[in-house]
Amino acid sequence: MSSPSSAHISAADQTARPTPPRGLLALLTAAAFLIFAQAFMVAPILPQLAHAFHTTPDTVGLAVPAYLVPYGVMTLVWGPLSDRIGRRPVILASLAAFTALTAATALTSGSTAFLGMRLATAIGASGVVPISLALIGDVFPYARRGKALGWLFGGMAGGIAVGSSAGALAEPEIGWPGLFLAVAASGALLLAVVLTTRVLPGSPRPTQVARPAAIAAGYRRLLHTARGRRTYSYVLLNAVLHSGIYTWLGLYLVQRFTLGPIGIGLALLGYGIPGFLLGPVIGHLADRYGRARIIPTGVALAAVCALLLATDLPLPAAALTIAALSLGYDMTQPPLGGIVTDLPGHRGQAMGLNVFTLFTGFGLGSLAFQALLPAGFTAALTIFGATALLAAGIAVPLFHSERAGAPPEARERAR
Repeated sequence: MSSPSSAHISAADQTARPTPPRGLLALLTAAAFLIFAQAFMVAPILPQLAHAFHTTPDTVGLAVPAYLVPYGVMTLVWGPLSDRIGRRPVILASLAAFTALTAATALTSGSTAFLGMRLATAIGASGVVPISLALIGDVFPYARRGKALGWLFGGMAGGIAVGSSAGALAEPEIGWPGLFLAVAASGALLLAVVLTTRVLPGSPRPTQVARPAAIAAGYRRLLHTARGRRTYSYVLLNAVLHSGIYTWLGLYLVQRFTLGPIGIGLALLGYGIPGFLLGPVIGHLADRYGRARIIPTGVALAAVCALLLATDLPLPAAALTIAALSLGYDMTQPPLGGIVTDLPGHRGQAMGLNVFTLFTGFGLGSLAFQALLPAGFTAALTIFGATALLAAGIAVPLFHSERAGAPPEARERAR
């Protein structure tokens, strides 16, 4: 039997929800695009940053986990806070902090200061995307939530694509500080839209304010159910696999093909584009057919891509494989996010824990792959590819209950 809280959420999901304001998805998608563009534009320019700061790629490469891990940790704060004071003020404050700190990053002159600003920006920026996901859960019923989440994850994928390629392509022209200033200017524009329109709705505050002990109990409750444990565990594993490979693709392209900044940008151009174009389609398929097949298929695709990159591929084939690798991510994380929005309890907490798990996995993945690099890219990619293949096999029985039309009780009871 489902728990009382689960039954309450399921019943509430069937009641009338507030009509999403026109332009809400466009605004949230644009914000996700921008934040992920600045997050993912750093990895491809690690060699240039190392040169600018007179240090090694390994040292400046710490900027990736320095951003990803604090980002994930802070979502554990933003999620309950948004449950307490509403989604709008949290998204607004986080977007403002993201804009200011991104601009300040352009003023740093050494690797230590740069790493510090990446950490600070992560803390400030981490309230936009996860709380946007929770907001979508507030205004869209579960049966139509996949398509809405598909738009948001499509924006993330588009940001990854632009950050990966445009960052490397534009850096020789405007320098790395110019990249951060351009992102900050775009953030200021989005902030102006939020402040001058009613596109971003408010949400009612609870009559009772949750105490810290109740918040901690809420996180324990999310992990108490079998569905919560398997979903969050898989979010972590999926993030480790994808981030480990992606973070070091710039160095991979330098070592394998002796590419310069422009060549790296062109080779990474396809990363994220499949999700940007197909995000809503993937979400619609998840709504219609369920997530039981899409998740294992996406992980298997990522495994094949990693194993192919471990071979002696020609450059055009490697670029296509990199694009397909991003499609594997787009077929896994959005469906997993959809499951998280259906877990019992407060949705802000559920999504906060999801993003904490996701970005912790991102940080751990980059460090794990770096630890394997002394053995060479062939060995590192083979190990990650084989692990992903095993993970795809595990996902088949793990998510077999996530079929379209399966009642909440069946999804909750499945082990």
